Amino acid sequence: MDPIKRSLYSLHFTVILLGGTALFSQIIPLTAMTITLGRSFFAALFLCALVRFMKEPFALNSWRDYLIGTLLGVIMAAHWVTYFLAMQLASVSVGIIALFTFPVITVLLEPFFEGIRLAWQDVVSAVVVFLGILIMVPDASLANDVTLGIAVGVLSALFYSLRNLLHRRSFSHYSGIRAMAFQTMVVTACIVPFGFSEIRHADLNTWGLLAVLGIFFTAIPHAAVAAALQHLRAKTFSLVACMQPFYAVIFAIILLNESPRWQTIIGGLLVISAALYETINAQKSTKATK
Repeated sequence: MDPIKRSLYSLHFTVILLGGTALFSQIIPLTAMTITLGRSFFAALFLCALVRFMKEPFALNSWRDYLIGTLLGVIMAAHWVTYFLAMQLASVSVGIIALFTFPVITVLLEPFFEGIRLAWQDVVSAVVVFLGILIMVPDASLANDVTLGIAVGVLSALFYSLRNLLHRRSFSHYSGIRAMAFQTMVVTACIVPFGFSEIRHADLNTWGLLAVLGIFFTAIPHAAVAAALQHLRAKTFSLVACMQPFYAVIFAIILLNESPRWQTIIGGLLVISAALYETINAQKSTKATK
């Protein structure tokens, strides 16, 4: 099979796996903090073994890189915890849609990282996302779990955007697998003090689910993305990645019997449309500057 076609199939399967991570917020009977601990622990074990297998060095190039890598890991820990918490508070459908405000948040934050000007189209995208989130909100009070879940999901998107922007500017000289291995170790170290007491009482089935989440739905997809990008453009990955909420919602409907409200569907369409637009527009802007 042609390497490009094989990489594209692999990428779609990878995004399906990443969409499946949302399900674990409901099927693992632990808090978001403890799920994150198990996820990062098993992901770190697998990725470190992969780094060793590929004969890449574990050590980073400088103390500055250690500081940046640690900061990235802390931000990713906050992102993962809020990611699972959003779906536990609201639902998989609502939580994953709230998370995918991150492409627009990224565009709004880029001027502070890249020294570029904000285009009026990006402001329009931000307004569309705001309207989409507003439609999804059932009650203006954070006492409502769905509303709180949406707020936490948007906070998770903010952490994800910050992590991606900082990584691109200061840590992209490391391979994706090596960078992810270091960051998952940092995530594990950050969460151990908060999740250890709960996870040590987990039964064998829960440990099995955490291992599946950490290895098959986290470490392997990230390794697959790194491999696919050797043959595919970043634009292709970004566009395919926007299918993640679709897969997650379908899984939630089929496997968890979720029934998204019409407000969630309409709001979700607005949010994902803005995400797709910003993804395509970002690639056009990159090409124009070359």
